[in-house]
Amino acid sequence: MQKRKLGKSNLEVSAIGLGCMGMSFSYTPLPDRKEMISLIHAAVERGITFFDTAEVYGPYTNEELVGEALAPFRKQVVIATKFGFKIDPVTKKQAGLDSSPEHIKQVAEASLKRLKTDVIDLFYQHRVDPNVPIEETAGAVKDLIQQGKVKHFGLSEAGVQSIRRAHKVQPVTALQSEYSLWWREPEAEVIPTIEELGIGFVPFSPLGKGFLTGKISEDKKFDKTDFRSQVPRFSPENLKANQAMVDMVEKFAQQKKTTPAQIALAWLLAQKPWIVPIPGTTKLHRLEENIASEKVELSPEDLRELDIAASKISVQGARYPEELQKMVGR
Repeated sequence: MQKRKLGKSNLEVSAIGLGCMGMSFSYTPLPDRKEMISLIHAAVERGITFFDTAEVYGPYTNEELVGEALAPFRKQVVIATKFGFKIDPVTKKQAGLDSSPEHIKQVAEASLKRLKTDVIDLFYQHRVDPNVPIEETAGAVKDLIQQGKVKHFGLSEAGVQSIRRAHKVQPVTALQSEYSLWWREPEAEVIPTIEELGIGFVPFSPLGKGFLTGKISEDKKFDKTDFRSQVPRFSPENLKANQAMVDMVEKFAQQKKTTPAQIALAWLLAQKPWIVPIPGTTKLHRLEENIASEKVELSPEDLRELDIAASKISVQGARYPEELQKMVGR
């Protein structure tokens, strides 16, 4: 697999990473742990060197899984994890945000143990905390970098003002936010800002939480434990309206003799050389399909056609429930 550098940093990773959240959190039914360790091993064998987790996935169990799976390969892989949520010690549920410097340092120590490592390659603030100046947050990560416990600082779902303020204190290596053919809001302000500052971009949900694969029909019923059951975009009426996007991508995939998922990922890779999508999966055949998208070449004409076709489709429904929507773009 080809490598890409995240912005102006020296952090080099595989052109496609692996989002590990769904292996122990958010999408149900949850898969077998041993099978997920095997899947992570298969990803390494196929050239993926970039793995994404967070303390809140589980919570804790996803970091433990990733740490165990990657221990034999630690020197050849890049592990990204995240801080910033308070986790209730009794219920183990998210209980608001906490990016105070003291909390960040506690999380780093705990994550290092779970990940079975002595350094976190990329440490993201999971969501901007409105109660803590971003300069303090960036300063805490800067301290961890100086102590050799963290290599790179990242932000997730941050707005452009926060990105600029944080970057002045400690250079930001990567921004992680949702971006896909189905969600293009970052193109307005975020992408121009990070290009100017030399920050890499790591799109999560590059396949629209599975929607752009074409495998979610308009009558799909999500279990109430599946995160998508709360997402307005996945309501039955919105799924029906949004099917036009899938139909467009499927038609394009047929012309290119490839799959809708591969078109969606190839489109992202073609946008900027410092974009590294992290599709998540729990299935080997999907992992291989995603990896193969790196070989799908889209010409300038192909990209123009896709843009024109996509611009005619109005995506229906918010991408987060209201409470979570308030946490993005700060």
